[in-house]
Order: sequence, then C-alpha cells, then structure tokens
Amino acid sequence: MRVVTSGSAYLDIDAYACCIAYAELLNRQGINARAVSSAPLNFSIPSTVLDWPSTLDSYLPGPGDEFVLVDVCDPHHFDPLVVLEQVVEVIDHHPGFETYWTQILGTAADIRPIGAAATLVFLRWEAAGLLPMISQHSAALLATAILDNTLYFTGQLTTSQDRRAYECLARCVRLAANWPEQYFAECQAAIESDLIAALAADLKRMTVTDQLPHLFAQMTVWDAGALIRRHRPAIARWLAGQGDDWMLNAISIRESKGYWLAEAAASQQKLSHLLSIEWQEGIAVIEPSLQRKDLLKLALSASSFQ
Repeated sequence: MRVVTSGSAYLDIDAYACCIAYAELLNRQGINARAVSSAPLNFSIPSTVLDWPSTLDSYLPGPGDEFVLVDVCDPHHFDPLVVLEQVVEVIDHHPGFETYWTQILGTAADIRPIGAAATLVFLRWEAAGLLPMISQHSAALLATAILDNTLYFTGQLTTSQDRRAYECLARCVRLAANWPEQYFAECQAAIESDLIAALAADLKRMTVTDQLPHLFAQMTVWDAGALIRRHRPAIARWLAGQGDDWMLNAISIRESKGYWLAEAAASQQKLSHLLSIEWQEGIAVIEPSLQRKDLLKLALSASSFQ
C-alpha cells in the first residue's frame, strides 16, 4: 500500500487536498493508495469544504507500506505514522531540505518554489493524461488549496502555473465566481468562533533557523485588520503563555496586507533584520502580505550569509 500523508502538527487545506487528490491519482494509475493522517484539521478547512464528499481514509499503515509525503519535507515534522526509510516520494514547496531529499530519492523528491503544493499534484494529474477523470471533490479541493496558499494569487511565490492550475480546476468543478470571498470569510468566521484553538492549530516552532521568532502563528482570513482589533488581547495573552519569543502573521485577503503582531522587542528585532518595517505598538503592517514560507526562505538566506 502507498500511504499519502503529511505533517504532524496539523493538516491545512493544502495538505488535506494533496493527500486526497494524489491518492486518487495513484489509484487511477493502478497503485493501491490511501490518504491518511493522524493530525488534526486546522481552520483553513471550513464546514463547506468538510461537507464535500471527500475524506481521509481510516487506515493503519502496515510493515510493508510505502509513504508519500505531501506539503511537508522537514523530517522533524512528519506524521508519526511515517517510517522514514520507507518514504518513496516527496511533493512539497517549503524550502530547506531540497538537498537532503534529492540525495535520498533523486527525482522522486519534487520540492520547488511554487504557490501551492496542490499545483504540483495538479501537474501530476495533467502529465498522466488523467485530468478529465479527476473527481469533482478532488478538483474543488485542489483549487481551494491553491486559492489559500497563494493568498488569492497575491502571495510572493505565486507562479503562472498556480494561476493556470486554478483556472483549469475551477472550470472542471464549476466553482462560483464568488467562491474565493466566500471561502476566506468562512475561514475567518470559524477562526473567530474558537480563536485559541485556531492559534494552536497553526502554530509552528521554528527550529530550522534562529532568524525568526521561535513561535510563529499564522492565519489567513478575509479581514485581518478587523480580527486584530477585536481580539488582540486574547491573542497576545495566549501566545505569551506559550513562550516569550512569538509572532502572529494575520494575512488579510481583502486588503492584500499582512498584520504582524509581536510584543517582545527581541521578536520585533529578528523580523526587522529581515525586512525594513515599522512597528507601532507591537504591530507592523506588511504590504503585500508574506507567508510563513516566504519569511522562512528569507531567514535561511540570511543565515547562509552569516
């Protein structure tokens, strides 16, 4: 069995879509595959998406199973069900471990700078000549993951391939023209209904570099400015309870801006070393917005010059 899985901390819409859609493709190609994860879903997968007829498999990997990793390449963050020596393929867009995996897997390691891992899965469907056979739910999942991970095509790593993939998938499934606004607004409503759980579900400990705050929370919503104004005390209180060195990156799709919240001077200084930014009472407004993976790339580049 080929087990398609992702990270350990949480499953976001990109990882969720890739697991399901890539397992479907492998099965179409005659390779027995299951989409499996033991990680909790985060708030980038709202109720409308969960209502689509697509689910992860309730399957426990066996001794002879092989593993495909999607939307993750850091060996410290795999789903605990993964056996490292039995990984046969990696599909990801996060930087930092390209050389590691190329040495192990060669061309079976597909790690490249692109807006969404979902785009890489789309390209596999297309290359296999099986795109006309993709299920409606897999097409909708991949399209939505591309919307989310490219920040509605405003993200720094958005490519022409991301745009083309979304247009093709949206036509396949006939997504409504207002689906982007509906999706991000629904994500925001879910986040605000359970704010602490949302923070916990997308909090990463940055162990790869010391150039970023150690605790890095991120959320993508329709109107991040309004969310910060309504909930800043609760956000800061909870993050401070996790450690002194923290930040929140709240990405505002409506404004194409990012709101960075970091109250410790040391955390602010780390970020100011990477970018020329102005802090006002613990908040910096970034235009255009940046994602965690963008900042990680900057931080790794800065580290290499020290």
